[in-house]
Amino acid sequence: MPKYEVANLTLAEATRHAPFVDYARCVDASQRPYNHVGHWPEEGQLYPVRVVDSHTEGMALVHVLGFEGEAPYYNAYAPHRFEMLLTVWLN
Repeated sequence: MPKYEVANLTLAEATRHAPFVDYARCVDASQRPYNHVGHWPEEGQLYPVRVVDSHTEGMALVHVLGFEGEAPYYNAYAPHRFEMLLTVWLN
């Protein structure tokens, strides 16, 4: 488990912790929470992501790399909002 469970990571920062980048397409951008502050994904768009188990939520959350958001979830989104498409290994 990375120590960056909840953080606004850039692509460069994320690849220092793991030698791969996952890509996912947003399939559900509906029902943005009223208290969400920061970027919000657009349906149909492809994003570099990191999937991290959340201790606070008890489930894996999708972190969109390069997005900025405020506490408590920063740039983390529920997995039902994304379709994982591929993993690119950086070797």
